[in-house]
Amino acid sequence: MNTLEVNFGKSPDGLVPAIVQDSATAKVLMLGYMNQEALDKTKDDGKVVFYSRSKRRLWTKGEESGNFLLVKHIAVDCDQDTLLIKAEPLGPVCHTGADTCWDERNHREDFLACLEEIIDRRRQEGDGEKSYVARLFGKGLNKIAQKVGEEAVELVIEAKDHDDKLFLNEAADLLFHYLILLNAKGYNLQDVTKILRERHKK
Repeated sequence: MNTLEVNFGKSPDGLVPAIVQDSATAKVLMLGYMNQEALDKTKDDGKVVFYSRSKRRLWTKGEESGNFLLVKHIAVDCDQDTLLIKAEPLGPVCHTGADTCWDERNHREDFLACLEEIIDRRRQEGDGEKSYVARLFGKGLNKIAQKVGEEAVELVIEAKDHDDKLFLNEAADLLFHYLILLNAKGYNLQDVTKILRERHKK
């Protein structure tokens, strides 16, 4: 980590707030406090370490649960008295078992992320009479993969014509079934995005 100029002396107890944000989703996960020792250990270990005001000692987040916060980036604000830590959470962050300390779901704030959650929920519910998604999952992986292929062909056909509405609808159908296929294989868009991001760096 780069050298950070943090003014711990602004506070009588030598602590500064440390906001933890998910590096992938940008969701705020929790707030803790750090002194110089906690910050140094965080940078050395690559895991978020706080100073516990109740226990009066350094405390590695996840030391009991195993739900560590792996540090990706640390920044200090313009007043040099608040830290922003971007990290990868290895499980729920809150001691209650919630994704965040504000009892929020940790996902990207976009419609595709919500759609992925709906697809997963439909799969878990398994009500094929009410849900097209559940019905498709019930037919198995081969049928899901076949459906993606069919939608891809239909999109290519519409791409050669000049009906923008039909083209966009076929594009939506393909994307929707692609998300279902990813779920069926145990993956999501973040897994694919990670690969694209790594390729971009090369």
